[in-house]
Amino acid sequence: MPLLALLFIGGAALLAFTGITGREESIAQLKNKSATRAIPTVAVSTPAVQPSIGLLDLPGRLDAYYQAALFARVSGYVASRNADIGTHVKTGDVLATIDAPDLDQQLSQAEYDLNNAKANAALAAVTNQRFQALLPNSYVTHQQADEKLADLESKNALVKSAQANVDRLKALTQYKSIVAPFDGIVTVRNTDVGNLINVGSSTGSEMFVVADVHKLRLYVNVPQVYVPMIPNGTIGVLTVPERPGKKYEAKVEASSGAVDVASGTTRMQLVVDNTAGELMPGAYASVHLTVGNKHDVLVIPASAVLFDKAGLRVATVGTDDKVLLKPITIGRDLGATIEVASGLAPEDRVIESVPDGIVDGDRVNIKERPNSSTAPSSSNGPTPPNKG
Repeated sequence: MPLLALLFIGGAALLAFTGITGREESIAQLKNKSATRAIPTVAVSTPAVQPSIGLLDLPGRLDAYYQAALFARVSGYVASRNADIGTHVKTGDVLATIDAPDLDQQLSQAEYDLNNAKANAALAAVTNQRFQALLPNSYVTHQQADEKLADLESKNALVKSAQANVDRLKALTQYKSIVAPFDGIVTVRNTDVGNLINVGSSTGSEMFVVADVHKLRLYVNVPQVYVPMIPNGTIGVLTVPERPGKKYEAKVEASSGAVDVASGTTRMQLVVDNTAGELMPGAYASVHLTVGNKHDVLVIPASAVLFDKAGLRVATVGTDDKVLLKPITIGRDLGATIEVASGLAPEDRVIESVPDGIVDGDRVNIKERPNSSTAPSSSNGPTPPNKG
């Protein structure tokens, strides 16, 4: 073969080898670039360390401190009415009187029956005394003397029975006057002069409702997680829509001590002073409570929390830029941020927004930030909704 042909074949082979090698290098570089680009870039921050204090807003209804519905105990007609809605009353004030002639006649009959029973008992006593005097001389038999003694005891029992009936009817006549049981204000009136009052098997509607409004109760439903943070004696700030800008001090007085299964809340009772009479029972109100523990807690963005079949976890990044998923428990959900009760350390680097499909050992690129502790303050976070 001529030398020129050999040189041509050698050059072609060299050119082919160089092209193949260059293509393989390009493919390898492309793979490396693709692998590098496949590594997600994430923003990380360390948990914010701050006091576990927040503001809890809860709605509720104001109730009178004491409230009594007054019903009639006797039948008749309303003879007079001395109070209307809004009337301020004192203990013992007569709100209305009932004319009950039937009851009056029953009392008169009972008194006559009592007098008759007393007369019969007096005669039985004299007769028994005579028979007992004749017994020693055998002018009467023991049987006759015993019968007169038994008759006397029977007549005395009838006197007591008649007296009890009279006392019962006299007690009922006192209910012809409807009186205020305590100082307060009349909030309901369901009767008027001339109305028929029929006390039967059913209770019927109340004649009056009297409420003591010098203090008011406020009932609120507190989410279960906040209950230990609101002991008795906690002071809150109460507001009502009809008096914008005004604030009233409300004090936690009692707790039901149980969690409602349907709502997951505990019912608590607060008391507010209403000496000025500016608040009304039955009104809507909102109470603002400062809640939390004295110790510091770790706060992370809500977007950093993963929830799957493994439970609640957060993705942290180690010094080797590899992901480590850590299980956590939540102390309080503040909406935009989460208080972590356990599972994290202050120095952990937490991925703020976790990419989909991330697992333990994945490598990530860190997006550097000037200040890594960027979790928002829990005191400014929105309060959780009230299910009550």
